[in-house]
This record gives sequence, structure tokens and C-alpha cells, in this order.
Amino acid sequence: MDFYRMSQQYDELNIERYLNSIDDQDVINAINKQHLNELDYLALLSPSADKYLEQMAKRARELTIQHFGRTIGLYTPLYLADYCVNQCAYCSFNSQQQFKRNKLTLQDLEKEAGAISKTGLKHILVLTGESRSKTPVSYIKECIVLLKKYFSSISIEIYPLDVEEYKELVDVGVDGLTIYQEVYNEEIYRQVHLKGPKKDYHYRLNAAERGCVAGMRSVNIGTLLGLGDFYSEAFYTGLHANYLQTKYIDVEVGVSLPRLRPFKGAFQPRTTVSDQQLVQMMLALRLYLPRVGINISTRETAKLRDAILPLGVTKMSAGVSTKVGGHSGNEEASNQFDISDERSVEEMMEMIYQNNYQPVLKDWHLFR
Repeated sequence: MDFYRMSQQYDELNIERYLNSIDDQDVINAINKQHLNELDYLALLSPSADKYLEQMAKRARELTIQHFGRTIGLYTPLYLADYCVNQCAYCSFNSQQQFKRNKLTLQDLEKEAGAISKTGLKHILVLTGESRSKTPVSYIKECIVLLKKYFSSISIEIYPLDVEEYKELVDVGVDGLTIYQEVYNEEIYRQVHLKGPKKDYHYRLNAAERGCVAGMRSVNIGTLLGLGDFYSEAFYTGLHANYLQTKYIDVEVGVSLPRLRPFKGAFQPRTTVSDQQLVQMMLALRLYLPRVGINISTRETAKLRDAILPLGVTKMSAGVSTKVGGHSGNEEASNQFDISDERSVEEMMEMIYQNNYQPVLKDWHLFR
């Protein structure tokens, strides 16, 4: 049974009605349980849980230290190219957007890798738009081979692949996969993905599992908060993470909580996810899935990231550029989206130390 079939058992659940039925005792019970089920998780996402955030935060902090210690993993994204054949309503790389597209040559990539490496980071996340003609798997493999000279952990956030293609990338050194479903609601998914291979909801939904099957050490998922109903999207994100973590016990499963940010386009979020809702989702996830990694990126402000650091976060991006060649000074490229926290790696490390946590630049090394 794949995740889609598993999740169908909740098709008859009226989430809005269920959330309205949650009372204070349901929330208190969920906070105090050792092992939460799906409905306990939903109780912690409910409006009734608003006044219990302090208790949730205390429990989330304890669980995070228990399973991860006082550590925050640091990484940065590296964009290989911004060519894309999709028409996603919310993304600057939409094929209909008119701007000069870029793709790194191996020589360009060496400069980019060198610039990032000087910061001390050993973990990177490699990104592309979706264009099998401009950035085929063979090109990505060449890039990974080069990047292994500089980095000990290389994750990818690219277009969905078949299992055998993921295996090819694992074989050359990729150890992590990030792939966001963007929105779990199928109708909204169809509305915001106007054209291109990304319109295939099921192929994208199953990509995370194909990565697990292919041998990825870590798999990171997420919904793009703002595209769909907050409660429903947060609920299905948790279900998806639990499904992967339960079925693939040797894979480190992580969840990102990205909110829509300004980009080169006019799309407006369907819903506004407040800071409090973002924090509530993070706390509920930690109580529901104590071993899941939680990533808060530079889409969020420095003030918010600093405040929530002790409450469940295990990974943060630092020294970020969302443009092709951005780390080595390419000013002509366009951002995929605007970031909020522009601090350098050094500044992020200092902030983490000030919070009595340990920044982790390397916790994985591949001996081949």
C-alpha cells in the first residue's frame, strides 16, 4: 500500500468538523501521551490547542533534546540551473516568466563549491528547475562527482525521478532527497500546476518513497504553506512523514515547514499561515513524531528562527542564495524567491552558540 492509498482512509474525515469537536481535555491528553496517534496529532493542530502552546513547547523541547541533543545542523542550497518546463503559479522559475535563464558549467560549479566550502559548510542541497533537456540526470551526476571534492553530504531537490535514476545518483554520492508535495489537496494541486510534468500529482507524491527504495540515507518532505487549508495540509504532511518513517526505518525522515514568499509573479496565497500556526505545527509534529527532523529555512525571519530554535528545530539553512551562481557572485541570475534571513554561516553559528546549542557542519562522510 502506498501513501495515497493509506491516506484515503481519512477521506471521510471532515477535518473542520473534527477540529471543532476537540476540547481542552483532548489536547491535554495528547500532550501527556507517550505515543500519539493521528487523531492526537490533529488535536494538537486544533484551535483548542492555542492556549496550550507553552505546555507543547516544553514537551517538544524535551523530546528534541532526548533524540537530537542540543544540536542544529547547518547547510546551504546550491542552484545548478533555473531552466524549467513547468508552469507553477507560485514559482519564479515558471516557464512563462521572462528572464535570462542560467545553468552552471562545471567550471562555474567549481567556483560556487569553492565559495561555499570557505564558509566551513560540509552539507549542501543541490537544486534545479525541472528540465530533463537542460539538466538531465547525466549532468546532475557530473556535478555530484565534482561536488564530492568539497562536501561530505550532498542532498538533492530536483524534479521527481524513477527509482533507478535515484539509484544512479546515490551511487555517485547523493545521500539525501528533498521533495515537497507543495499541496496535498488534489484539486488545489491541479489548479496551481498549470502545465508541465509536475501536473502528475501521484508521480510527485510517490517520489519520496522511491527515494527511500533507492537507498537515500535521508528523505525530507513538506507542504508549501499558503497553498491549501492550513489544518488539512499540516495533517497530511504529518501522516506522510509517519508513513515513511514507519515503512523505511533505516531512513532519516525530515519535514520542512516552508511558507510562501514573494517571487517573480503575482500569485497570492490562498491562506495566510501566521507565525503562531507555524510554531503550533512544528510543536505538534515533534510530539507526534519525536524522531523526525524539522527544518526551518531562511524563508523565515531571523527573529522567528532565533525564537523557535530550542523548540523542535534540528536543521537550518545559512548563508543562503536562491539564484544560480549566487554564492560566487552571479548578479545577473534571478532569485527563485526572496529570503528573510540573510545571515552568513558565521553569524548563524554565533547565534546558535549564544543559545547554548552546538552548530553541526558535518555529521556524515561517504567513504567511496
